[in-house]
This record gives sequence, C-alpha cells and structure tokens, in this order.
Amino acid sequence: MLVTLERARPSTVAGLAILRETLAGLDDELIAFRRYVHAHPELARKETRTTDLIAVRLSAAGVRVRPLAGTGLIADIGPVDPAYRVALRADLDALPVAERTDLPFASETDGVSHACGHDVHIAAVLGAGLALQEHADSLAARGIGVRLIFQPAEEVMPGGAKEVIEQGGIQGVDRIFTFHCDPTIDVGQVGLRDGAITAAADTVTITLSGRGGHTSRPHLTQDLTYALGKVVTEVPAVLSRRVDPRAVVALVWGTVHSGSVENVIPSTGTVSGTLRMLDAQLWEDIGPLLEEVVQAVISPYAVTAKVEHVRGAPPVVNDPESVARLRFAAELMLGPHAPAPTAQSLGGEDFAWYLQGVPGVMARLGTRTPGGTTYDLHQGDLVVDERAIAMGARLLVGAVLADGQPYRKGARH
Repeated sequence: MLVTLERARPSTVAGLAILRETLAGLDDELIAFRRYVHAHPELARKETRTTDLIAVRLSAAGVRVRPLAGTGLIADIGPVDPAYRVALRADLDALPVAERTDLPFASETDGVSHACGHDVHIAAVLGAGLALQEHADSLAARGIGVRLIFQPAEEVMPGGAKEVIEQGGIQGVDRIFTFHCDPTIDVGQVGLRDGAITAAADTVTITLSGRGGHTSRPHLTQDLTYALGKVVTEVPAVLSRRVDPRAVVALVWGTVHSGSVENVIPSTGTVSGTLRMLDAQLWEDIGPLLEEVVQAVISPYAVTAKVEHVRGAPPVVNDPESVARLRFAAELMLGPHAPAPTAQSLGGEDFAWYLQGVPGVMARLGTRTPGGTTYDLHQGDLVVDERAIAMGARLLVGAVLADGQPYRKGARH
C-alpha cells in the first residue's frame, strides 16, 4: 500500500531531507552542465558529445555505466540484483530549430537548439543519479536499485525508446518515471494525470492517381485535384463519426501537392499529415478503418488511392499507482502545493514504449517563472527558469523512495 504524506515513516522523511541537502550541493554544477549541453545541442542519434559528458561524470562518481549502441547510455546505482529497481529516463536529442534567445549560453550550432527542454531533463536525471549514488549503501540496505536511462532520438518517431528496450534497457525494471518540461506551468509545480496524458502520433500519406487532362474538359478526366480536396476535408470528418468521440481522434494535414500549372488537371496528387488519438486500443486497430474510409471517399471519382500509414508511438498512459507515488514525492520534496492537475496533449512521446511493459508515469515539470512569459515548446525563443533543474532532480529522487517502505526480494509487480 502506498504510504501517504501523513503516514510516511520518519526514517523516510529524514532520508529524503538528507538527499535534498545532497542535491542542494549539486545545484551550481547541474546548472553549468545544462548550460554547456544547451550551447552544444545534438540532433537525434548524433548525441555523441552529450553521451560522453554524462558517462564521464557518472563514472567519476562510481556509477556503473553501459553505453548503448550508437548514442545514449544506461547506468545502474545500488545492488546488481536488487529486490526492486526504479528507472529514471532522460532524452538527449535537440531539434532542428534555430535558437532566438540571446542567452549567453545560446546554441553554438546553426539551426539546432534544445527548444524542447531536453537539456533540463538531462541535468535533472544526472543530478538525481549523483545524489542517489552518494547514498547507494542506504538504497542497498532497502533492496532498491536505480537505473538511469539517457535515451537518444526521442524527437524522431517511432523513437529511440524502442532501441533502448531492444538493448535490455528496462530488463529487470519494476517502475519507471520521467517528466517533460512544461513552459505553461510555474516552476515548483508538477502536472500529474492518471491515464492517457499524450496521444499516439502516426504519419499518414495518401497518394491519388488518375487520368489527367485539360481544365476545360474535366469530364474527360478523373479530376484528381477535386478528388484530393475531398480527401482533405472528408476523410477526417468521416473518421470522427466512425470512432468513439472519447478517443479524441485528430487527422490533420500538413502538406498538399497537386499539379504544377493552373490549366492542367494532374494525374497524381499527395496529401500528408498526422493521425493522433488518446485511446491505445484504437491505435492498435485503426489502420484498416483508415483504409476503408479513404476508399469510400474517393469511390465516386474513379481515382485510385495508395494509403501509407506509418505508426509512430502509442499514447503515454500513466499508471495510477505510479502517479500516486509521484504525487507523494512532489509533496514531500517540493511542497504540498507542488502537484497540480494537467491537461491531455495530442503531442506524441516515445516514453509510451516503456509503459508497454513496465508501469510508470510521465509528469509535466513547470519551467515558467511565476508572473513571467509563457513560452511554447519547439520554438526558438524558449527560455526556462533554471530552478526547474533542481526541482526535477528532487522530484525524481523522491520518486525512487516515494512509498517509504523497504522492498522485499520477489516483491516485483
């Protein structure tokens, strides 16, 4: 049973207080580390320097480090074969977005920046790991092991999480925690939600083919551009009536290409976009329905359609018990007003792959200065309140010990 804040063991409260002091001593280092990473961003699967920096620092602290194939690493703290192992995950990659902040540590790489806050994730997980390593004996006495996952390629679907899993990254893990920066939440607060918090994110491309011709004689053609317009407007509309509205399905087009001159009906045209939904079972089943709807929409126009549906990542579905543990950790480590409700997002997150086999939670870490500017993710002007680094590290340390009970061998979920 999860121990509430009121019923927490005195030893647990005292232990977390000691860890808070340890983390306080790391604040300046973690800010400096984050600033260096921020100034030297690396795109997906090119995070070589970032991986090396983390490996050197953790190894110097005595943490067992195992590089992953390519980039990224996993690191273990505590017993080799613990009764219970908690994983903490950070993502390493930056975005192909030019920075527009004028910060003294702004990106030095043209057209690349940490516009999604992954540099904060890295620093916070590193800090949590260093603090926990200093108290590894106490973890061992309780049978707890901690695995740090520094994952590459979150920004490219289906995501680097799958590669981590394929290399045994969550083997022996009983619960996993992470957070994502949220510039709409004040620093010091943590957004929490049971169930789906992000959506599945797939790519859909539909290519139509048909007989083209002169725009003065559309009746002698299959008027492909007109048919493509019907696909653009009607396929999302029909899908919305063929699925449970509680699944929140959104098919949104990003590109439409048809023809090259105004008086010629082309013989091919393409539309592409993203298909997002919050229901995990629907994500498994929607492929045949999408094909059926497309064929029904184009049938009056005698064109042919090729539907390419590339699955990205499933929805992130937070485990309620894990959310309760993290809420307890937030209250204990950040204060009673730290936990806050948060909305669902239709953005995609490959953390979902870990949750296919291990219970866990993704939270939202506030990075907005109270009363300050509200920024948006994936924008070059993103600025975070750096106090969020310490908050994130404290939150994750608390998550490791959140239930306040010693674990027993064989007690894995």
